[in-house]
Amino acid sequence: MNDPTCQKRPADRGSISLLLAITALAAAALIALQYDGGRADAARAEAIDIATSAARAGADQIDLTYLRTTGITRLDLDAAHTAAAEWIAAAGHTGTVEATTGDVTATVTIDHPTELLGLIGIHTITVDAEATARPRFGIDTPFGGAP
Repeated sequence: MNDPTCQKRPADRGSISLLLAITALAAAALIALQYDGGRADAARAEAIDIATSAARAGADQIDLTYLRTTGITRLDLDAAHTAAAEWIAAAGHTGTVEATTGDVTATVTIDHPTELLGLIGIHTITVDAEATARPRFGIDTPFGGAP
């Protein structure tokens, strides 16, 4: 039984267990990233919607006295800023508003809590969105710009 072709192999017991544990951990991290990443995308879409609506609310605040006397459309700065800021606050988020006589820019920030990524120390994902709206008076393109 001392055949030279029968050599003792080194002990590699447990090597599959280690590989399985590493693979399982990597798979769990990818699942967490996919899940919370999808939720962050939904939060980004919400931020875009709020910023767009806030900017439009601000752009609705036309200085009617100036329009009636000059025929030129411009914004009432205080009313535009207030309307956009109130829209963001009513949505329950934070943001900034910049208003000029020609446009309103609203920026919304949402701190979105994570669920699964919190296990590895990432507890929130912050998303930002910005939108600008300009006042319009009357019809400036046929059929509202539709083809």
